[in-house]
Amino acid sequence: MEGSQLFIVSLLGGLLPAFIWLWFFLQEDSKRPEPKWLIVAAFLSGMLAVILALPAEMLGKCIAIGTWPQHPFFNPFDTIAYCKNLPMDSQPVLLWAATEELLKYLVAVLFILWRRAVDEPIDAMIYMITIALGFAAFETGLFLMNPLGKGDITGGLLTGNLRFMGAALLHTLSSAIIGFSMAITFYKKIWLQFVSLCTGLVLSIVLHALFNHHIMTGSKITTSVVFFCVWLGIIGLLLLFERAKRVSLT
Repeated sequence: MEGSQLFIVSLLGGLLPAFIWLWFFLQEDSKRPEPKWLIVAAFLSGMLAVILALPAEMLGKCIAIGTWPQHPFFNPFDTIAYCKNLPMDSQPVLLWAATEELLKYLVAVLFILWRRAVDEPIDAMIYMITIALGFAAFETGLFLMNPLGKGDITGGLLTGNLRFMGAALLHTLSSAIIGFSMAITFYKKIWLQFVSLCTGLVLSIVLHALFNHHIMTGSKITTSVVFFCVWLGIIGLLLLFERAKRVSLT
């Protein structure tokens, strides 16, 4: 499979499951749906966050073991190539989680949250989830390139299924926590909004870091338990949606 074909097939493998989850969560806002173009913009913003996160995460990995690639900011892909094969035990999961969650929030602030369409509390959750699924779709596509590039279709399907059931929902849940922290104080004073947002960011980063740590270092049983907890979190997320719908001016 040629490079361009591999990229397209891998990207489609990441996009299709993300679209399924996106359709599912958009049903929570079916009474006053968001503009389709803005949903697309949010999804693409999430994909952009992956491109920003990759060199930053690899630099974090380098810093963790006291090394430094040449020209890290001018050649981000060289940085990735240099850092990706460093020892597994040097991977700073907390720094990686913080990088991804903060970048997802950053693109939301830059491209989405200031728009007039964000006019009710639940919108913050909808757009943060959409950005998260865009991030997960592109990230999954990158993960699929390795097995598919080797002709390992079975390995590609396994990777895609695991990310569909785990990592994609983890991104969704962690970003939804940030969205809920904004939704719950949508009509409150600025200082309350700030405190709530900071709390949401910290919780999302800790959740993401714990997931990464246990997935990377745990046994098969531990991984199964982690996936089960993520699914319980998604059930809790549906309850948070109902709470966000009841937020009012009074």
